[in-house]
Amino acid sequence: MGSTCKINATMGNWRRLSLFVWASALSSCLCRAEDSAMENIVTEKKAEESHRQDSADLLVFILLLTLTILTIWLFKHRRFRFLHETGLAMIYGLLVGVVLRYAIHVPSDMNNVTLSCNVNGTPATLLVNVSSKFYEYTLKGEISANEVDDIQDNEMLRKVTFDPEIFFNILLPPIIFHAGYSLKRRHFFRNLGSILAYAFVGTVVSCFIIGSFMYGCVMLMKQIGYLGGDFFFTDCLFFGAIVSATDPVTVLAIFNELQVDADLYALLFGESVLNDAVAVVLSSSIVAYQPEGDNTHTFEAMAMLKSFGIFLGVFSGSFALGVATGVVTALVTKFTKLRDLPLLETALFFLMSWSTFLLAEACGFTGVVAVLFCGMTQAHYTFNNLSPESQDRTKQLFELLNFLAENFIFSYMGLTLFTFHNHVFNPIFIVCAFLAVFLGRAANIYPLSFLLNLGRRNKISSNFQHMMMFAGLRGAMTFALSIRDTTTYARRMMFSTTLLVVFSTVWICGGGTTQMLSCQKIRVGVDTDQENSIGPDGVERRSTKQESAWLFRIWYNFDHNYLKPILTHSGPPLNATLPACCGPLARCLTSPQAYENEEQLKDSDSDLILNDGDITLTYGDVTVSTDAAGAHTSGTPVGGVPVNSDEALDRELAFGDHQPVIRGTRLVLPMDDSLPLDSHQHRHKNETMS
Repeated sequence: MGSTCKINATMGNWRRLSLFVWASALSSCLCRAEDSAMENIVTEKKAEESHRQDSADLLVFILLLTLTILTIWLFKHRRFRFLHETGLAMIYGLLVGVVLRYAIHVPSDMNNVTLSCNVNGTPATLLVNVSSKFYEYTLKGEISANEVDDIQDNEMLRKVTFDPEIFFNILLPPIIFHAGYSLKRRHFFRNLGSILAYAFVGTVVSCFIIGSFMYGCVMLMKQIGYLGGDFFFTDCLFFGAIVSATDPVTVLAIFNELQVDADLYALLFGESVLNDAVAVVLSSSIVAYQPEGDNTHTFEAMAMLKSFGIFLGVFSGSFALGVATGVVTALVTKFTKLRDLPLLETALFFLMSWSTFLLAEACGFTGVVAVLFCGMTQAHYTFNNLSPESQDRTKQLFELLNFLAENFIFSYMGLTLFTFHNHVFNPIFIVCAFLAVFLGRAANIYPLSFLLNLGRRNKISSNFQHMMMFAGLRGAMTFALSIRDTTTYARRMMFSTTLLVVFSTVWICGGGTTQMLSCQKIRVGVDTDQENSIGPDGVERRSTKQESAWLFRIWYNFDHNYLKPILTHSGPPLNATLPACCGPLARCLTSPQAYENEEQLKDSDSDLILNDGDITLTYGDVTVSTDAAGAHTSGTPVGGVPVNSDEALDRELAFGDHQPVIRGTRLVLPMDDSLPLDSHQHRHKNETMS
C-alpha cells in the first residue's frame, strides 16, 4: 500500500508539472500571438499614416499646378508677357519649398542605428536580421562621414524628393514626343540644313567651349584652395553637355502667340528639339569615356575615338528604333480597321509611342532620341491613317500631357532648391558657369550663322542671330540630366549651379522676349500659313522649292511616291510608281482609298508637294509644271494661249489654300463646280482623271 501511495503521489506530481509546463507554453504562445498582433496593428497603422503622407505630398503638387493654371489664365487675360507659365511654376515651387523647409516639420519616427561591417562593394539591397526577422533595405544614396549625425529628419521633405528616374521614364517622354508630333514640318524641312548644323555641330562646339572654360575655372579654384573635392576634366565636359541643352519653351510660346516669323520660329524650335537629343547622347558618351590604366581621367586618343563611336552608335540606333516603331504603328493602323473603334485606336497609338522610350532605354539606347523621331514619324505617316476622332484625341492628349509634365518639372525645380539636402553652392563656379554658358551659346550661333549664310538663299539676318542668342534658355532637359546623378561632390555642385542657370535664363531671357523682339525690330503678326512673307530686310520674298533644304528635296520624291503609299492611305497608287513587274505587290500594299480617289492629303506637307519637282499641277485651265531644279517649265493654258511663268506661279500660289487631291499620278486642285466648262476644259479634266 505504501509503495502504491508513493507511486500515485509521484504520478500526481508529474501531472501537475506537465500541466504547469503546458500552461507556461500556452501562456508564452499567447503572449507571442498578442505581441505579433500588436506588431501587425502598429505596422498597419504606420502603413496608413504613410499612405496619408503620400497623399498629402501629391496634393501639394496638384495644388501647385492648379494655382499655376489659374495664374496663367490671369496673365493671358491681362496680356502680361513679362513672365511665362514656367517661370510662374518655378516661383510657386520656391515658395512651397520655403514653407516645407522652414515652416512645416513632420518628424520622422525612425531610429538611426549605425553598424559597421566590411563589404567590398555597395549592394543595392540589404537583408537585415532584426530579432529573428529579416527586413529588406534599398540603397538611397551615399552620405559623407560628417553627415551621419545630421540625417534629414523632416518626413515631408524626404517624401517630396522624387526618384530621378521618374523624370526620365514618366515626365520626359510626353514632352519630347509632343515636340516631334507637333513639329511644323514645312518650315522645319525648309531650314533643315541650318537646324542640323546648330543642333549637332553647335552643341558639340558649345560643350567643349563650356567644358574647357570650366576646367580652367576649376584649376584656378584648386590653386587658391576653394575646391572641396575632386573635379576632373570629364566632369567639366559633362557639365558642358548638360547645359548645352536649350529649352526655349518660354520664348517659343511667346513667338507662337505673337506670330513671329516662321523661319525664326523653325530655327529655334528645331534646334532645341534636336540639340536636347544630342546633349543626352553626348553626356552619356562622356560618361562612357574610360582610358586604360589606373587614371581614368587622362586624355587618350583611343578612348576618345571609342566615345565618339558610342555617340554615333547610340544616336543612330535610337533614331532607327524610333522610326521603326512609328512605321510599325502606321502599318498596323493602315491594314486593320482600328479606325472604326477610335478609343482602341487612340490607346494603341499612345502605348506604342510611350513604349518607344522604354524600349530604347532597355536596349541601351537613348529614349529621348527614339521618342522624338517616333513622334515625327507618327505625325508624318500614322496621323494620316487615324480616324478624325483619334486625330483630335491624340493631339489634345499629348498637348495636355506636355503641359502638365513641363509645369510639374518647373514647379519641382523651385521646390528642389530648398528640399534637396546636399546642395554645393560655390560662388566662383557659379559666376564662371554663367560666363561659360554665354560664350558657348555665342560660339554656337554667330560663327555657324556666318558659314550657313554663305550657302543660304534666305540669309539668317543679324537680328535673327541676336534673338537666337538671347533665346538660349535652359530648362527641363538640363535639370533632368543634372539630377539623375548627385552622388559625388562634382555632380552635386553641377546640380546646384544648373538650378541657378535655369532660374536665371527662364526669368530674365524668357521675361525679356517681347522687349528683345521690339529692340531687334523683328516683325510680329506674320501668318505662318502664307507662302509669301516679308524677309528681315523688309523685302517681300516668295517661298519656292529652292528654299527647301536640298537633302529634303532629294528625299521627298521618294517619300511621296513610295513611302506614303505603303504606310498611309494617301499618295499615288503604287502600281503607278513601281515597275510593272511589281504589280501584285503594288496592289497588295496600296490602300483602296488610293484607287477610289477618296483620300485627301491631310498632313501639313501637302503644300510642299505643290513645289515638288517633276509634278504637274492643273488649276482650272492652266497647267504648271516644275522640273527637278525647281524652274517652272510651262505655263500654257489648255486653250493654247501662253502664260508667263511668273503669272503661272502667282496663280499657283493663289490656290495654296485649296486641298490637293491625288488623281492617279497627278495632283489636281478642286475647281468650282458652278463655273461652266468648255469642251477643251472637259477634255482636259477627263485626261487628267484617267
